[in-house]
Amino acid sequence: MSKTLTRADLCEAVYQKVGLSRSESAQLVESVIEEVCQAAVRGETIKLSSFGTFSIRSKNERIGRNPKTGEEVPITPRRVMVFKPSNILKGKVIENNRKRNGG
Repeated sequence: MSKTLTRADLCEAVYQKVGLSRSESAQLVESVIEEVCQAAVRGETIKLSSFGTFSIRSKNERIGRNPKTGEEVPITPRRVMVFKPSNILKGKVIENNRKRNGG
């Protein structure tokens, strides 16, 4: 029942709402995505006003457990990307849930 938003969907939305050609819309979307990716690779925080913030978090080494065997396994240190939605986005999602559930 849920739909996945794709690059093609974003390009089409830019084409319809901004009035650029389809190829210009695709180039614009690709440029924005590439800039976000490069900033993430550099370890920068990406803040999109009214949407949310993407940031890189470093996780230390820790001991995990294999759920099948119960054996302890070391989990190596790593960097992960996290997303924190803005209060505006959270409010829209909550409002939409209320409308869907008849409340």
